[in-house]
Amino acid sequence: MRYIEELFSLKGKTAAIFGGCGVLGGQMAIALANAGAKVAFLDRNKEGGLKCKEKIEQTGGEATIIYADVQKKETIEEANNEIRSMWGRVDILINAAGVNSPTPFLDIPEEEWEHIMSVNLKGVFTACQVFGKAMIEDGKGGNIINISSVSSDIPLSKVFTYSISKAGVNNLTKFLAREWAEHHIRVNAIMPGFFPAEQNRKILTAERRANILNHTPMHRYGEPFELTGAVIWLASDKASSFVTGAIIPVDGGFTAMTI
Repeated sequence: MRYIEELFSLKGKTAAIFGGCGVLGGQMAIALANAGAKVAFLDRNKEGGLKCKEKIEQTGGEATIIYADVQKKETIEEANNEIRSMWGRVDILINAAGVNSPTPFLDIPEEEWEHIMSVNLKGVFTACQVFGKAMIEDGKGGNIINISSVSSDIPLSKVFTYSISKAGVNNLTKFLAREWAEHHIRVNAIMPGFFPAEQNRKILTAERRANILNHTPMHRYGEPFELTGAVIWLASDKASSFVTGAIIPVDGGFTAMTI
């Protein structure tokens, strides 16, 4: 047990999670806190993270909720400064904020395209730029985990803009992994399959649910806690010390399925 604890422990680490007040982001935050990290929930909706914050504090962990909008660089900079003022630095950055829409391609209005791309791709770009710069200036390395999607690899119907934005996240992840390895900053992405989060419930009709489950070898949806093992592994400097530029699928076999 001591070996496992040493391998995956995040004691002394500080983590910032954009979208931390969402269903998946909240589970990730709790997992990181249980592994010993101090956790900052960064979100526009503070209320969504209150229960997660309480759970962390009830077990003796440290957590804070900070307002941040990934579409506004000034709020990202303010969040970075607030965390550094409070805890000294940020060791782990997780980009989990995201939005979606089922609008057919020919009906997608320009403002919808721009909104989804702004949150899902530009938001990751800006967060990495702000927090990554601070990590480089600190000279102590760092760890960035971006949340991608199986739709980034396989073009799924009804989520055109979302899929393209997540493909961009994959490319950005690999680019930064290459550029920042010399600064001892590892950059990876987790590629979730279908999890029951708010942004995809509205497009899961009975027919679509059947198609998804038939294409998933495990024949079920993922549960939010099933992302936490990959998060802790990637966040650990010991367990994944030679892993960077990786896109890790957690999808019940969805991307491995053919005819």
